[in-house]
Amino acid sequence: MYKKTAITSLSSLTTVAIITACSGPSDKHLGDASTSVSESPVAIAEIDTYSSAAENAASVTTADQILLQTGPEQRNKSSSRHITSIARNAQTIHPKPQILTTNLDTYPIQVDENTENYQALDTNPIHVTSAEPVSTFSIDVDTGSYANVRRFLNGGKLPPADSVRIEEMLNYFSYDYTSTATQSAPFSMTTELGATPWNDNTTLLHVGLKGFDPGDSNDRPSNLVFLIDVSGSMNGNNKLGLLKPSIEMLSRQLDSNDRVSIVVYAGASGVVLEPTPGNEHRKIASAINRLSAGGSTNGQAGIELAYAMAEKSFTKDGVNRVILATDGDFNVGLSDIEKLKTLIERKRESGIALTTLGFGTGNYNDHLMEQLADVGNGNYAYIDTINEARKVLVDELTATLLTIAHDVKIQIEFNPAVVSEYRLIGYTNRKLANEDFNNDKVDAGEIGAGHTVTALYELALVGSGGERHSPSRYSQLEQKNAQQIALDELGEIRIRYKLPGEKQSRLIREVISTQDSPKSDAPSDNFRFSASVAAFAQALNDGKYLESFTLTDTARLARSAIGEDAFGYRAELLRLITIADSLTGIAQSGNAINDDSNG
Repeated sequence: MYKKTAITSLSSLTTVAIITACSGPSDKHLGDASTSVSESPVAIAEIDTYSSAAENAASVTTADQILLQTGPEQRNKSSSRHITSIARNAQTIHPKPQILTTNLDTYPIQVDENTENYQALDTNPIHVTSAEPVSTFSIDVDTGSYANVRRFLNGGKLPPADSVRIEEMLNYFSYDYTSTATQSAPFSMTTELGATPWNDNTTLLHVGLKGFDPGDSNDRPSNLVFLIDVSGSMNGNNKLGLLKPSIEMLSRQLDSNDRVSIVVYAGASGVVLEPTPGNEHRKIASAINRLSAGGSTNGQAGIELAYAMAEKSFTKDGVNRVILATDGDFNVGLSDIEKLKTLIERKRESGIALTTLGFGTGNYNDHLMEQLADVGNGNYAYIDTINEARKVLVDELTATLLTIAHDVKIQIEFNPAVVSEYRLIGYTNRKLANEDFNNDKVDAGEIGAGHTVTALYELALVGSGGERHSPSRYSQLEQKNAQQIALDELGEIRIRYKLPGEKQSRLIREVISTQDSPKSDAPSDNFRFSASVAAFAQALNDGKYLESFTLTDTARLARSAIGEDAFGYRAELLRLITIADSLTGIAQSGNAINDDSNG
């Protein structure tokens, strides 16, 4: 059960109406809304509920329901238009409600409980190269963390530390990597060395991959099943209200060779749109716009039905994908994450991938959304604005839907004669055991057409003074005896991947030269911008290795590397860094005040 509050200001006084909604089979019905005022002078419109309240409450309009679930800013803008309707429907339940008034400052505003869920993340440790020369991880092209972090900052809050996944922050942006990739060799690789912005004694290794982009030559038909959560938790402008135009934008990129189906789920699941040619835009839009939210969430039944629909219209040599759009609040049916992952792992073997699109706040399950996309051989994005929907579902549609390589793994072996210590920045939940690199049964990440993938390592070179571990007598003896090791090799990078439809992986390997630093004194824009994103993400997390590098320093670094920015994404990062800097200052001031008062 939850409560929403509608407020309208009248001069210096405030009239307050409390409407209580019941989260039963349909969240459109009003439950017991009577409220006692005997213990407090708080102003409340006391509403008694008769036995016929359910029928009477059905007259509340959709616009009024949306008003009750929007934030304060939207309510203030809409209250003058809707308060009369709300009052009229309140009178349907009680002909003459008692209205009291009070100053707004004395009224305790109702705040919904925050049940958002994130996977706990640890900062990657620093490894001694002589003991652990090899680092292995799966690639990641998800971008959900960045958009989610933006949502928090735009809302005036610092994000939870566990919501900040550095690799998703890095890979939200495209980088200008030179590409020589082909369909059979779908990657080109770029490496660059430069000084670490936050530590004068260490070196930053920038690794960039650029995926093959077929461009306009891609004529593979798409078989898409939109699996849409229409449970009561999805009611709201930032949930179903944003989801519908987002999905409609994607559908308008399709043509007659494509097929679109729509499956919905709440307490039960059902087919809203049978497989339909992609050019029947009006029919698809009509099905989307008829959707409304209500009931509990049975994600298992919806996922099973969506895969069945995808199999029904399976397109050989085409793009076959289920696109799950939800807040991730699975509270009925198969809610155990591991069992749900097993179900999706089983379904992906049929050649149908799963992409997850996250919506909403308050009850958002980021942890589940990321995991489902990973095991479904798809990608995960969080949609916080209609602009983000356009980025993911229109501008980057080919990269989102067309996979050019599966199970992509990266392994770097560092030369202990050159690299004393190293740490991988981010990819915390993407690390693999070294022996998993050659094991084709171990799942890894997928990369879409034209995607760029970026990874950064912070290195302490031998003799640089950047080492954090205490020196070992025997490792020093090893280094003295390592005269046969080539000192112009920093290490070797290896990439394993499978082409679509293949079961056996292919291998690319390339030596990383110590000469991979820029010819000029200034590192490239790619290097500096990615370093600024990594510094920003680390600062939002624990900032453990940032030394005295501040968010002001981070903003300065980002500003110097914005370069070509057609859609303004890099300029937006600069704005978010500035917001985070201000919010951090406020938080630190508050902590100082608390310390003084406690002292």
